[in-house]
Amino acid sequence: MDKRLPPLLVAVFINIAGFSLILPLLPFYGQVFDAQPYEIALLFAAYSFGNVFGEIHWGRQSDVWGRRKVLALTTFIAGLTYFAFAYAPTLWAAVLIRIVSGFFSGTLSVAQGFIADVSTPERRAKTMGLFGAAFSLGFAFGPVIGGLFAGEEVVAASFRLPIFIAGGLSIIASLWCLAVLRDAVPPKGKGAPLPKYSEAFNFVGGQPLLLRLFVISFFGIALFASMEAIYGLWSEENFGWNAKDLGFAFLAIGGGGLLSQLFLIGPLAARYGEARVIVIGLSLLALSMVLQPIIRLPISGVLLMGLLMTGHSLAFPSAGALLSRNTPPERQGSTMGLMMASNAVGRIVMPPVFGLIYGQIGHDAPWYVGAVMIGLVALVALQAVRITDKAKLAAA
Repeated sequence: MDKRLPPLLVAVFINIAGFSLILPLLPFYGQVFDAQPYEIALLFAAYSFGNVFGEIHWGRQSDVWGRRKVLALTTFIAGLTYFAFAYAPTLWAAVLIRIVSGFFSGTLSVAQGFIADVSTPERRAKTMGLFGAAFSLGFAFGPVIGGLFAGEEVVAASFRLPIFIAGGLSIIASLWCLAVLRDAVPPKGKGAPLPKYSEAFNFVGGQPLLLRLFVISFFGIALFASMEAIYGLWSEENFGWNAKDLGFAFLAIGGGGLLSQLFLIGPLAARYGEARVIVIGLSLLALSMVLQPIIRLPISGVLLMGLLMTGHSLAFPSAGALLSRNTPPERQGSTMGLMMASNAVGRIVMPPVFGLIYGQIGHDAPWYVGAVMIGLVALVALQAVRITDKAKLAAA
């Protein structure tokens, strides 16, 4: 492992722990403002709206300024937005703050660009798996902290302490990046022109495999985010859970992702290739969605969300690794930024839609609709398998 990689993984862990700490609070924090289900989903989607512009902007900017400088700056400002969020006076002020927070948190493409800088193409899937493990570990512990420190009453003051902790974690991540992280590739400097937005679009548009990877990531991650958004409402309705219960449920969810990243994705990718691992992950996603409303028990509610995270953690790091291996070094930041931005658009559009499905059609309907959509995405993934198989035969 490149010695520059562990500091990045620590930064990712701290940052994601702060971000995910907020997730179990949002369904209940939204109720402080008497929000409807689709309005609560907007709190999830608003963050992703900011992410769209953040991922494109910071991904390109990191090619010029350097990954370290961008990560340190953005995570510090993102930390400040959490403190503002704790004192949001209205729902729409909270939505606006979440947009700003999402913009400055839109740096996953920068982190993945750093990974591409320090890893060889043949080790890219394994290295992306380590990135995913750090992400999942943060995702496992963050919600537990949020749930533990949240108050029992549905009032704004009950949620301020965990939100402050989230802001503090982001600022710690910023200082860590500044003190410890070192760029693997020297930044081009201020005099270098930023890559044009059209370059990444044109590059991806001319690559059939990359186009399919974008479709897979867009719909898959959008549906995963939608399940996150309605899970708190659904579990409160079916099991009577509060923010603390939901926080511990997210521990199992993050645990599923962590185990798959540490022990499954590397061996599976080595044996079957990233494209087939994507198909396996999507299949697990669909299965977990179908079974959730059928079994409908508290223990299955936790285990099946863990399975959902396992599928997510297999499919989408594999898609990122496959994208990275088929992207030249000089386009890593801009192409990864475009992919993250595309994923963020999906997280904007889908959660409010599924919030409406939950409120207007039925509380179980989102699970079934999501399973059908993932099944369609799996067909696109099978096309990606065929493309990669043909490329291997041609290279042999």
